[in-house]
Amino acid sequence: MAEKESKGSILWRISKKFQYAADRIIPDSLVFCLILTFVVWLLALIITKTNPVTLCVYWFGGLFTQNSFAFQMGIMVVTCATTAKAPQVKKVMNKIAAAAKNQVAAMIILVIFGFVTSFINWAFCTVVGALFAMYLAHNVKGMHFPLMLAVIYTCMTFGQCLGPTASVYSLLATEGNFMQERFGGTLPQNITVYNPHNVTIFTIFAIILVLISIFTKPPKNEIVELQTSLDDVDVNYDVTERITPADKMNGSKIFMYIIGVAGLIVIVQQFATKGFMGALNMNFIIFLFIICNCFLYKTPRAFIEAYKDNMVLATEIIVQFPFYGGIMGIMQDSGLAQVIVSGIVKLATPTTLPIWSFISACVVNLFIPSQGGQFIVQGPLLIDAATQLGANRIDVVNAFVYGDECTNLLQPLYLIPMLAVVKMKLKDAWGMCAFVCLFWFIVVILGYLIVPSIIPWTAGSIYLV
Repeated sequence: MAEKESKGSILWRISKKFQYAADRIIPDSLVFCLILTFVVWLLALIITKTNPVTLCVYWFGGLFTQNSFAFQMGIMVVTCATTAKAPQVKKVMNKIAAAAKNQVAAMIILVIFGFVTSFINWAFCTVVGALFAMYLAHNVKGMHFPLMLAVIYTCMTFGQCLGPTASVYSLLATEGNFMQERFGGTLPQNITVYNPHNVTIFTIFAIILVLISIFTKPPKNEIVELQTSLDDVDVNYDVTERITPADKMNGSKIFMYIIGVAGLIVIVQQFATKGFMGALNMNFIIFLFIICNCFLYKTPRAFIEAYKDNMVLATEIIVQFPFYGGIMGIMQDSGLAQVIVSGIVKLATPTTLPIWSFISACVVNLFIPSQGGQFIVQGPLLIDAATQLGANRIDVVNAFVYGDECTNLLQPLYLIPMLAVVKMKLKDAWGMCAFVCLFWFIVVILGYLIVPSIIPWTAGSIYLV
């Protein structure tokens, strides 16, 4: 018995295989991105027979197509991080973390916290989740921090599969979207998101994630505890002495309160006229957090210093997004994405199409880590195939979202801000993320094989085929 305990639990021993690979083959995130660029270029050269020079032109053409989205992503991460690091928010997190009296309780609380904050917003969860994991790790000793980070990151990505703000769900609910003609109208989120098949599969994996977090136990000599001090995230930004008129303006609360109240008026107006779901586009979510920060930081000096301090979290996203735009350019313009998806879809039947939708999304997401951009490539092909085969089109859409989010555990772009908060490298957490990804992959495939057969779904049937 002592021999087995010294090696850790069976789940731990399995996870070590992934970490062993991560330690040796996973480079920094930028190198990962550059390798993917070369792989896509080579695949397009071989499969589509496109001229090498033309592929380079496609790459260049795609480089700056994601500028607007990269800025939105960057400012969202910075704004949400600024909110997450506010003293008032950290005080609340510290109180919640203090409720955990042992490692099992800490992991359960971490998962619940992760899903709740993910439903609020993925970028907010990315930063506040990492900070909360730090508070838990300081409160409960002996926690394996890479596992905690993988769990909270999984909550962030998986939460989008049942959250109202995921790109595809928001797109399909928007009047005039490019898929509207194929579905014969817009798709309300009670049909796309909150249907029995999607809720059931989500619940099953959420329970399994809790079990993974509890029963993946390393031996004491292999535990990697958090090394970052909480002092590193506790900063007072408003320390300016108010001597000159300029100093007094910089430290005045009036300016931030005026903007904050104006913002609240806009927020109420948007919700009143568009409804809660209708108002929640990406720009509005960013606006919500900016207005929140007006009240959290109160003075112009504290507000801007907090933003400056968190700008570093967006650096790699802003730098790497053009490269992923280049990858997208090659995938789309050479026809490589269509070849991959069409080849996978040809293997499908009405029953298995959601599974192939999931698998194809898993593959393509490694090269196009933008759900909206990826759905532009895959959406028409998958839905046309579903119509021809008579498959459940809503299941096909949901399976696509699960696949797109699944390989975010392997594709490091969205993990970067979290790693920056806790001051860790990609290889420190990648192995654990890949380990959890294996369970995600299995649960979703089995889910779409079993759940539709045992839970008949007729609600909203006009959208199904």
